[in-house]
Amino acid sequence: MHIERLRSQTRLCIIALAALAPCARAAPAVSATVIPHDQLIQPQALHRALQAGRHPLILQVGSRMLFDEAHIPGAQYAGPASTPDGLQALRRRVSGLPRNRPIVLYCGCCPWEHCPNIAPAWLLLRQMGFTRVQVLYIAHNFGADWVSQGFGAEGSPSVP
Repeated sequence: MHIERLRSQTRLCIIALAALAPCARAAPAVSATVIPHDQLIQPQALHRALQAGRHPLILQVGSRMLFDEAHIPGAQYAGPASTPDGLQALRRRVSGLPRNRPIVLYCGCCPWEHCPNIAPAWLLLRQMGFTRVQVLYIAHNFGADWVSQGFGAEGSPSVP
């Protein structure tokens, strides 16, 4: 059991490093630091809400590879918000929803201030009139700030 957990954490680290490559090449067009603190939710707070039976729509707006490897239970993949196609996929996903629907966005590809996906996704939903959007504050990456904290994750166990 301990060996399998170490293997799983190693896989997550390798995937996180692969996801960091785009972050290292270019600064995001809009930094996650523009998101007001009152729009952020900490990992512990989201975990407690999920444990208490409160289930907002949780959308992962980063890499498909990271989502497939591990994601928050019940989360849906919405596309990489750093690309026009990803933003269009996000727009399509939420277009029919009530504008007061609770939504939590997250990426987890890389350190918060370097994430190319989270700010464009948040800005799009705000521009579309969504009033209950929160962003999961992931300081380092999804593996370190969610999985390693023991909050649980779903994903493909067959990814090497």
